[in-house]
Amino acid sequence: MSIAEYRVVAKGNGWSVLHDGAAANDYASKEAAFESAVAAASLAIREGHEVRVCVPGRAPGNGTALGVNDQ
Repeated sequence: MSIAEYRVVAKGNGWSVLHDGAAANDYASKEAAFESAVAAASLAIREGHEVRVCVPGRAPGNGTALGVNDQ
């Protein structure tokens, strides 16, 4: 089977999950995008795919751990 890769990426003032070349949904925090990616990855595992989930550290976005403004 193929590899299902989910990459959390900064998108405007928020975050998205890049999968199969598309980042369709918007999330307010990196954590929310991660939770969405993990839910999709769980389904891919059940289908027998190798799964990869990648989440950036503090540098992308606004430099906070969860990628949201603390204001």
